[in-house]
Amino acid sequence: MQSAYRQYLLPMLLLSLLATMLFTVQSCKKDDETDANAILLKSFGPSPALRGGDIRFIGQNLDKVSAVILSDNVEVTNFKSKTPTEIVLTVPQATVDGPVTLKTPNGDIVSKTILKISEPIALTKFSPATVRPGEKVTLEGTYLNLIKEVIFANKKSVLAADFLSQAAGKLEVNVPLDAQTGLIVLSNGLSDPILVESDTTLAVTLPQGAAVAPTPVKAGAVLTITGSDLDLVQEVAFPGGSRVSTFAAQDAGKIEVQVPANAQDGSIKLIARSLVETTVAVPIEMLLPSVSNLSPNPVKPGASVTISGQNLDLVTAVGFGGGAAGAIQGGGSATSITVSVPATAKEGTLQLSTASGKSVTTGNLVMLKPVISSVSPTDIQFTKELSVSGEHLDLVTLVKFSGGKEAAPTAATENLLTVNVPVGTANGSITLVSSNGDEVVSTQSLNILASTSATITAMPGSAKPGQMINIEGTNLAEVTEVIFPDNISATMFGQKTDVLIQVVIPTNVKTGLGKVKLITVNGETIFSPDINIQGVDPVADPTLVFFNFDGLNAWWGDAGGPENDPALTLNGTNYHRVNKDCNGWTGFFWRNGANNFPGAVIGSDVANYVLKFDINILEPITGGEFAWRLKGSSGDHWYSWKPWAASGSYKTDGWITVTINLADFNTGSSPLSDLSTITEDFGVAFNAGASKVNVCIDNVRFEHK
Repeated sequence: MQSAYRQYLLPMLLLSLLATMLFTVQSCKKDDETDANAILLKSFGPSPALRGGDIRFIGQNLDKVSAVILSDNVEVTNFKSKTPTEIVLTVPQATVDGPVTLKTPNGDIVSKTILKISEPIALTKFSPATVRPGEKVTLEGTYLNLIKEVIFANKKSVLAADFLSQAAGKLEVNVPLDAQTGLIVLSNGLSDPILVESDTTLAVTLPQGAAVAPTPVKAGAVLTITGSDLDLVQEVAFPGGSRVSTFAAQDAGKIEVQVPANAQDGSIKLIARSLVETTVAVPIEMLLPSVSNLSPNPVKPGASVTISGQNLDLVTAVGFGGGAAGAIQGGGSATSITVSVPATAKEGTLQLSTASGKSVTTGNLVMLKPVISSVSPTDIQFTKELSVSGEHLDLVTLVKFSGGKEAAPTAATENLLTVNVPVGTANGSITLVSSNGDEVVSTQSLNILASTSATITAMPGSAKPGQMINIEGTNLAEVTEVIFPDNISATMFGQKTDVLIQVVIPTNVKTGLGKVKLITVNGETIFSPDINIQGVDPVADPTLVFFNFDGLNAWWGDAGGPENDPALTLNGTNYHRVNKDCNGWTGFFWRNGANNFPGAVIGSDVANYVLKFDINILEPITGGEFAWRLKGSSGDHWYSWKPWAASGSYKTDGWITVTINLADFNTGSSPLSDLSTITEDFGVAFNAGASKVNVCIDNVRFEHK
């Protein structure tokens, strides 16, 4: 075997020759000045010299030399030749680097230069060529007694203290358990070491998987892998990402391993201690559940359905028609599971999904629909209550009327539904709409009678305090009083006719969503649709403001920052501006550590306080939520603000003040009960959806109700 190592011998021989020549020249100069009877050493070489090779000493009267002492006290008295001018001897194997001493009758002559010994370490062969981790490999070569470290592939070393045996011609060592196939490297262990590399590769045995059983296999069951050298396996990697290192049984020919719940179809990999992976020759196939029956069928949305079959304990999710997901109830088994039917589930097949990523489809599941027995009265006026009798009426979420009008039920039970007839309804049938979108049309038709009391047919959906609005309808001349939210009566009017009331919204009206109440001359009360009173409340107590972006700023956030655009500012001061397409969690502004947080002032009196913030929504928000957070030692308290959820889109006509009851901060924790416990994160982020968010926010504060 050819051995590759640091080739320094030839350069050193050349250096030795130069040194010898220099030494010779210097000796000749002294020679002119020396007695002809003196014993002199003028030069020697080669240096470095090979153990077992010849070395020559040049000088004067060398025939009188009785012995040559080489380092380390290696004495040579048997010379290959000795003359007055030259001694030739063979370098003993025990010789090391050091000075040379010539023994003479006139005393010792010690060389001024050091004899260097060449170490021609060679690795000529190793055996066996293939070895299992932990087993012995025998290395043969020259000067192996000088080796301090054997390095295997994957940088796995065996130091001299762990060698099994060591001699000049042979070295035995156990292959590390985590070594890989590759070349062997020998090192003499010096700071600038000689490294000798093998010409051929040592093959380190790897586990080989030939077959698996059973197939298909059920998640959670024990899988048997057969093959060779399987006792070398440290981990089994299943398709799907799970790795298992604890085995039910393991020997060279077999591994028994429990199949993870999320194992998928595909190839298994065996991982040795060297981290090298081998693929089992036969892939695994995951067992699927099977379905024999659905009961009851038809089933009512919101109820439960029992699925019977085999291997149903593998089911992790159940999808219903229309894309609704059902919840698997506890107490199931391999042969039966019970699933809650979503209220929005439609008729269709069910999809049973497993952790392996596979799924099966059941037969058709029929959804019960509302049944209309009767509608009364059929002769009816706007705003009056209509009663519908029948079955499964508690499924109804919306009633459609002729003329394009619709209304939510005022009450709905299994057999009775009531709803107020919207203004503008035309003669005709009604349609009941279930939570899953199913529709049922009545066989009876409504006959809309002329209204004899005040009704509202149209009014704006939003307005500001101080703004005049038009309330349109019928019999409005009967109205004697118009009352806005927070029981604020209007005092300023424009026109008042049978079909129109022009009224100025009081400046002290409560902002936000609310209804306008009309009181008639007969004492009847008519409520309007929701109107959003958009306005800004003054800051009642500046000491309770904890974000104003004029010093009370954010410590961190993902989007936006302080801005002061004269066209947008609320009162000439800074505000926080976000103008970003948001998708998922996007922090707006946050601080923590109770920094400038006025919670201690309010303490446990949260029932009498609200959180307020001023906001100007410049473009419609269509999804997601504003997640307000107050976190501390009492818990992680959240409030989800999303007025766009009902209509699908929301913007403001300028700045408005939003009010949130502190008692409503309870999502994800117990209700907020003490503001002095808020010592961690507080702020707001966009979350749980996607939308363009172009808003300005200012004056986040607490206020007494």
